[in-house]
Amino acid sequence: MSAFPSFLRRLPAGWPLALLALWLVALASWRPVALPDEGRYGGVAYEMLRSGDWLTPTLYGLPYFHKPPLMYWLDIVAMQLLGPTPLALRAAPLIGAWVLGLALWIEARARLGPDAARQALATLAVLPLFYLAGQYANHDMLVAGWISLAIVAARRALAPARHSLAWLCTAWAAMALALLSKGLIGIVLPGLVVLPWLLWNRRWAALRFALHPLALAVFAALALPWLLAMQQRYAGFFDYFIVEQHFRRYTGTHFNNVQPWWFFIAVLPLGTLPASLRLAGALRRISFDAWWVAVIIVFFSLPRSKLVGYVLPALLPLALLLFEAWRDRRGARAAWMVSALICVAAVPALVRWGKPDHADVGAALQARLAPGDRVLVTDEPFFDLRLQARLAQPPAVLADWDALRSQGGDNWQRELMDAARFDPAHGEAVLWTPARLAQERCRPGRLWLVAPPAAALPGARAVFSGRSATLFELPPAAACP
Repeated sequence: MSAFPSFLRRLPAGWPLALLALWLVALASWRPVALPDEGRYGGVAYEMLRSGDWLTPTLYGLPYFHKPPLMYWLDIVAMQLLGPTPLALRAAPLIGAWVLGLALWIEARARLGPDAARQALATLAVLPLFYLAGQYANHDMLVAGWISLAIVAARRALAPARHSLAWLCTAWAAMALALLSKGLIGIVLPGLVVLPWLLWNRRWAALRFALHPLALAVFAALALPWLLAMQQRYAGFFDYFIVEQHFRRYTGTHFNNVQPWWFFIAVLPLGTLPASLRLAGALRRISFDAWWVAVIIVFFSLPRSKLVGYVLPALLPLALLLFEAWRDRRGARAAWMVSALICVAAVPALVRWGKPDHADVGAALQARLAPGDRVLVTDEPFFDLRLQARLAQPPAVLADWDALRSQGGDNWQRELMDAARFDPAHGEAVLWTPARLAQERCRPGRLWLVAPPAAALPGARAVFSGRSATLFELPPAAACP
């Protein structure tokens, strides 16, 4: 939003990208693990690390195909370097945010020059939605980064003056990584942004070049091996991952997170305050950036199920529009500083008022576990418990599973029941019914229960009360066969 001091121009050309990385990482380890998302996805990566099977994502030891594996692979590498810490669990969104910044840097330098590119990157860096999503461990920022890079690379590859096969291969590689980050939107969204642009400008030769065999081979080499391996290992994988988790979720009405059609029209300006105070002026001119933003908003506004992170692929063009709207305008420096302060203040605010994780009860459980003990959870997912307690095996989950199957719905229990379809034998070992619990209480070894404080089972003895859960010891049954 403002000019950089002259001495900064004498630094190496890529210093803003290095500074962006430091800005994103600096406070990323301060927050506890956010539940349920960070616990779920961090827990999946931790299970893959413990099992040594990097191909099959697992949740409570059950095959978990809601999302593809790239986030988990990045987090596994980070955990090998840093241990299972909150920072390691956030490696994937941090990388995704940096890739999104890299894509903006490439686009802005080509379009506006290096000085303006530095300022545009500074605008993006302090947008609160960008900053906080870059430190939140789910798949949204990672896929947004690859989608943004794919669109920018495609623009370079299909430029009117000269087509570039190197940039085209980069675009298709980014789409493959986007697919491995969150699924088919990694191909669909770049296509919806770029192809109408080519058609509108009657770029027929560019359309043919976009399907160059070498670029398609790069995509196939990156994207297909994991998909084919999972289908070979689990016969119903394609139907579940492609049909259920993409087409039915997009068109269905029975999934959670139902929001009105205007949800993202409100979220995007609110998440980019105070820069968005000039958003109306930024959108007056029809441009490729405005088209890009509109495609993302319309695409994700059509389904009934909506989450804030879905709109992240619109941040790059929005940041460019806002940079142009504030450029050389009165109050630009003050608006940038206020935005940066909002980002920094949000982290301790989340620490203070956010929902606590299960680190305390996990440590208490870890200190008491002995060989032969078993761990049980109930009433809440406790996705982070295995990671927090460093459990060698996933805990069992107690519920009336027969009743839950008849209810339908979209919740964490449904996720586990879906996962058990791919490994019924292990599903029976993990998904305990009250009858199974009665049998287990007759086996040797202690039985530990982690539950909300009000969910204690008859006879359970509380041994530790945490911030959001209690650790109970279940005594053996009074009478066993």
